[in-house]
Amino acid sequence: MKNVFYFLIVHFFSVVGVHAQYTEEDWKDRDTWMKTDTLLNFSGIKAGDKVADIGCHEGYLSMHLSKRVMENGRVYAVDVREDRLETLRENANDRNLKNIITILGDYDDPKLPERELDIVFIIDTYHEMDSHEKILRHVKRSLKPGGKVMILEKLKKRIRGKSRREQVNAHSLAPHYVKKELRQAGFTVISEIENHGKWEKDEDKQMWVLLAQKQQ
Repeated sequence: MKNVFYFLIVHFFSVVGVHAQYTEEDWKDRDTWMKTDTLLNFSGIKAGDKVADIGCHEGYLSMHLSKRVMENGRVYAVDVREDRLETLRENANDRNLKNIITILGDYDDPKLPERELDIVFIIDTYHEMDSHEKILRHVKRSLKPGGKVMILEKLKKRIRGKSRREQVNAHSLAPHYVKKELRQAGFTVISEIENHGKWEKDEDKQMWVLLAQKQQ
């Protein structure tokens, strides 16, 4: 039984890309192809905000968010792996960023504080969430009245028009699925970017962005 469990864990992490594109040495290049400044301006984030980064990995976005909200703001960095959070803490310490709080979340619960956040960011992570309905409910509870959630995903050309399951299996997702799920969870989509460029400069992977607001 232990051997079977170990195999399943290893297989899962290989599927979701543990050794993928999230190391610190790639961050400067990512600033360019992900148009991170444009993305953050689009979100409306400002100094003093309390925000969350769900699926933070080693802290790429969390570092940017920390600088945007400044010393009187707060960033909740959430991941399901403690080793990633440990690396994030080291990265934050190296940059003397003291407004980041790490949270070891569950796969169906990011464990965020209730009614405290201004914006929640879910970047290239939503398609991995099997329990997306539950997570969106948790996100909604974590937001202040009028709080927002931003979701960025990539849609691969070869799976356009396919079912949600087929897209997710290809680590991709179309925006119309997410719009429907946001509405069902009690959000209103207030803005979107249909084409935010190419993920990792790959012509097959078009980024899109949704900004939704918690309904009163």
